[in-house]
Amino acid sequence: MNFGNIGFTELLMILVIILVLFGARRVPEIGASIGKGIREFKKNISDVDRQIREPERDRQVDRIAGGEPLATRDASADEESRPEPKRLLS
Repeated sequence: MNFGNIGFTELLMILVIILVLFGARRVPEIGASIGKGIREFKKNISDVDRQIREPERDRQVDRIAGGEPLATRDASADEESRPEPKRLLS
């Protein structure tokens, strides 16, 4: 099991040093805070990606809908054009 150039023994030594420096009680707290930080970073990256892709998607919607974005169309017109659902059980 290799993590880049770090082997198992090197990884074990790093974990032991962390345990000695911070103590058994603080290691789970540190792990949780690192997990929260990574999760927040991923969320921010996906938000930026969505903001970049949103204008591109809006241009495609304008082109498909003939200049009118789908979000501004009247929802009642869509409901009137839908067929009534069939009832399977009476």
